[in-house]
Amino acid sequence: MRFGSASLLIVLALVAAACGSNAAAAPDEIVLVTHDSFAISEDVRDAMETAVGLPVRIVQAGDAGAMVNQAILTKDNPLGDVLYGIDNTFLTRALEEDLFREYRSPLLDSVPSELDLDHHVTPIDVGDVCLNYDREVLGDIQPSLRDLTGPEFAGQLVVQNPATSSPGLSFLLATVAEFGETGDYTWIDFWADLRANDVKVDSGWEQAYYGSFSGGAGEGDRPLVVSYASSPPAEVIFGDPTAPAPTGVIEAGCFRQIEFAGILAGSNGGEYAEALVDFMLDLQFQEDIPLTMFVFPANQDAALPPEFVEHTVVPANPARMDPDEIEANRDRWITEWTEVVTR
Repeated sequence: MRFGSASLLIVLALVAAACGSNAAAAPDEIVLVTHDSFAISEDVRDAMETAVGLPVRIVQAGDAGAMVNQAILTKDNPLGDVLYGIDNTFLTRALEEDLFREYRSPLLDSVPSELDLDHHVTPIDVGDVCLNYDREVLGDIQPSLRDLTGPEFAGQLVVQNPATSSPGLSFLLATVAEFGETGDYTWIDFWADLRANDVKVDSGWEQAYYGSFSGGAGEGDRPLVVSYASSPPAEVIFGDPTAPAPTGVIEAGCFRQIEFAGILAGSNGGEYAEALVDFMLDLQFQEDIPLTMFVFPANQDAALPPEFVEHTVVPANPARMDPDEIEANRDRWITEWTEVVTR
C-alpha cells in the first residue's frame, strides 16, 4: 500500500510538472515587432486580437533597416513573435541568418506570384520608393537623377542612410540600377556629385520627411526627399482633402519595394503567430493599410479607396533588382556609399 501510494504521488507530481511546463510555455500575448511607420485603425487592431485569440502587443523598433539589424542581433532571444516591415532590400540578409521559420499562409493564393519570394516570409504590401518634391517651392518638375547634381538643386535634397533605412537603401539601389558600376559615369560618380551639391543624410524616413523636408507635413527646409509614390495621398487626406496635393512625385529613380511579415524562429507563438500573419494578409487588414500606411495591399482581392487611387502615382518603370544580387553586393555598396557621401 505504501509503495502504491508513493508511486501514485510520483505519477501525480510528474503530471503536474508536465502541465506546469506546458502552461509556462503557452504565450499570454503575441508580440508584433515592426517599424516606426506602422499604423492601423482601432477597429482593425481590435479585430486583430480577436482573430489571433490573444492580446497583440506592438513593438516599434525604428526604421526597417535598423529593425532588421536589431532582430538579427537578438535572434536567440527574440524581441517578439512576428516581424513585419522587412523588405526585399534586406530580406536575403535575414534569411541567411535563419531569422524566420517557414510558414505558408493559405491566403497566399490571393497574392501575385512575383511578390511571393520565399515561404519564410509573407508579402503584406508593395509600393515604390521615389523622390518627392515640395510643389510650393519647386512647382511641378520631372528632373532626371543627373539633373539633381546641378546648381539649381544645390542644398535641396535630403536622403536616408542606406545602412539604417530601407527607403535609403532602395534609393541607393535605384541609382546603381540607373548608372551602373562601369563606364564614364557610375553610381559612385553620381553620389560624389550629390555630396558636392550639399545633399543631406538623415538616419531614417521619419527624420527626413518630417524633420528635413519642407513639403506638406514636413517642418524642414529641403524641398526634395526620398519617400514613396503614395506619400501625396497622405498629405491630401490628413491635410485639406479639397486641395491639390502639396507634394509631387519624381518618377526618375523609383524602386519597387515589397514588405513582408515573418514568424521569428525563436518565437513560441505557434498557431497564434500564424493567425497573426494570416490576419495581416486577410481583407480587413489589407484594405486598411492604403489609408493608414499608404502602401498597396499585397492581396489582389483587396479593394482600394478611391482617394488613394486618385492621388497615388504609379511609376511606369520603377527599378527592380534580384534579391540575390542585392545580397551579393549590398554591404559593399553601402560601404562605398559611406566612403563617398559621409566621410
